[in-house]
Amino acid sequence: MKPIPRISETEWEVMKVVWQKSPRSAGEILDELRRDDPSWHPKTAKTLIARLVQKGALGFRKDGRAYFYHPLVDERTCSSVESESFLSRVFGGSLKPLLVHMVEEKKLSASDIKELRKLLDGK
Repeated sequence: MKPIPRISETEWEVMKVVWQKSPRSAGEILDELRRDDPSWHPKTAKTLIARLVQKGALGFRKDGRAYFYHPLVDERTCSSVESESFLSRVFGGSLKPLLVHMVEEKKLSASDIKELRKLLDGK
């Protein structure tokens, strides 16, 4: 199995668009990025797409003059790898301090607490 590429924060924005629906052209990706943030520049989007292709996160199919991009890596796998990296860097790999931090810093609804209890009871 090939390693999952490291994806920067901005590259994640591009990947989220492609994970939602693919294949997509660079123009379609840019249009979707601009829905949330109109300041996206076409050259920036194209540069990020090219980087993601080079890293092996995106593949493409050429149809005439158009290129259509599709993910080569699974969103869930990338999220898992990124979560493990974050946990290791910020909390020394220990889950308990992360959970304590999140519970103390974030407002949890009654349903959030119920769901967390159910998850923890299942472990």
